[in-house]
Amino acid sequence: MRSYAVEFAGTFFLVLTVGTAVLSEAPLAPLAIGAILMVMVYAGGHVSGAHYNPAVTLAVLVRGRIAPATAAGYVLAQSLAALTAGPLALWIVSPENTQPLSPSGHQLLAALVVEALFAFALASVVLNVATSASHPDNSFYGLAIGFTVLAGAVTVGGISGAVFNPAVALGGTFAGLFDWSALWIYLLANLAGGAAAGLAFRVIHPHDVPPPVTAEEGADSPGLTVRSGT
Repeated sequence: MRSYAVEFAGTFFLVLTVGTAVLSEAPLAPLAIGAILMVMVYAGGHVSGAHYNPAVTLAVLVRGRIAPATAAGYVLAQSLAALTAGPLALWIVSPENTQPLSPSGHQLLAALVVEALFAFALASVVLNVATSASHPDNSFYGLAIGFTVLAGAVTVGGISGAVFNPAVALGGTFAGLFDWSALWIYLLANLAGGAAAGLAFRVIHPHDVPPPVTAEEGADSPGLTVRSGT
């Protein structure tokens, strides 16, 4: 339950920050979002692995560092956090008018592409800096993860909204940032990017792929290689 609680808390603050920063049109919204992810990763990485993102959880599952039952619990905790934080962000800001993002035509295809690419990049960074045996006891993992989101938000925020996270998409939809008809775009692209990152890690690092994790072994060690004690 410790891991699930940390996943809920980290995802909650991430989604709340996204919602309030974007709805209030904060000029430094990308920096705020990257920063809250960074600090939450540092705060919870030693407990849960600090996924805060179903696409990252899927990547870690494909990579072989988390049991399926534990992964399902993570996704449930992340989704509940998003469902709580999204409406709260909308209530806090109470914008007079919102224009939910609903890509169509060329923008829809572009959104699918950039969301899949940056979800892949984010999940790949997590796998390489937080689960790889090549980086034991490093202190840069939170910075690397947070700055990946910051770079993506600045680069493609105007194209897709820079979600890279199905939980953020779900919470953002409840906050009025995305149209319900567009939710599938982010779920499909982000999960595809996460799965591809897990597969790519297995191909690039064949000697760093552990045997299948059982529920008993994987409950407390789904993420950080050394900091989680595995």
